[in-house]
Amino acid sequence: MSATTHTNPSPAAPWRSAFESHMSEMPSPEFVFGSLHPSTSSKHTANYVPRLRYCIYRGMWSRLPENKHNDAPENPRVYDSDLPTFTTDVRMQKVGDLFATSAGKADKDELVQGSGGGGPCEAVYWIKEKGMQWRMKGTAFIVAPDIEDKEESSGVRTVKSEIGARMRIVEGAEGKEGEWSWGKELTGHFGNCSPGMRGSWRNPPPGTLVKGEPDKDHQLAQKVEDLHDPIARSNFRVVVIRPDEVESTDLSDPATARRHRYTFDGDAQNGKGEWKVEELWP
Repeated sequence: MSATTHTNPSPAAPWRSAFESHMSEMPSPEFVFGSLHPSTSSKHTANYVPRLRYCIYRGMWSRLPENKHNDAPENPRVYDSDLPTFTTDVRMQKVGDLFATSAGKADKDELVQGSGGGGPCEAVYWIKEKGMQWRMKGTAFIVAPDIEDKEESSGVRTVKSEIGARMRIVEGAEGKEGEWSWGKELTGHFGNCSPGMRGSWRNPPPGTLVKGEPDKDHQLAQKVEDLHDPIARSNFRVVVIRPDEVESTDLSDPATARRHRYTFDGDAQNGKGEWKVEELWP
């Protein structure tokens, strides 16, 4: 575990248990992820325009969901967090958005290939089975294959500092921090995907024009069994959402409908703080 990671942040978020319970009720944990995209069109007066897409919730960072089909080595239960994750392809627009709108404002393709990001985002989860909506506002960071390179880039340092500050040691795991690996967690997420999903990271470049047949290494509907497939892993990324505001809206009963807003009030540098809750009309 990098020394940039802080290990004494706040306790578990008060919304965490209910959120995870609701997500477990969904047949497929889909949600809408929103980012800001730099505008280059004369049709827009704003510098940024919204971009939305459906993604799949992949559990909380450092708490990889159990999967009997995943053969990847597992990290020991050393850390916990309240940071939702999903997987993506580095060639997707959302990755560039999270870099371009971050403090570093990286807007060139060669600058978004590694770990980093930190741009603003929103995520909305609608749990139809419960009549519940969850909305998260915050920033999102990219975990890439360079996360454990010997020479850490500024992006790697940012991820380990910003995400690490909101990770906490599990009770009884004190002193075992060195047994936990960022790279192992990244591989674990790859292993939690089906062979068909892993194969999607060998697809032709997303959003590019179809001009004849793609090369043999970039074909549709491939299945990847190798956890270290070089092409798939070079494109595979985990996105970690760091929420600063969370809203739960209970619409299950119109007579008692309520919205609860949780706001993290704390120090971003060491993760210490508390979640303040307000009860609102829906």
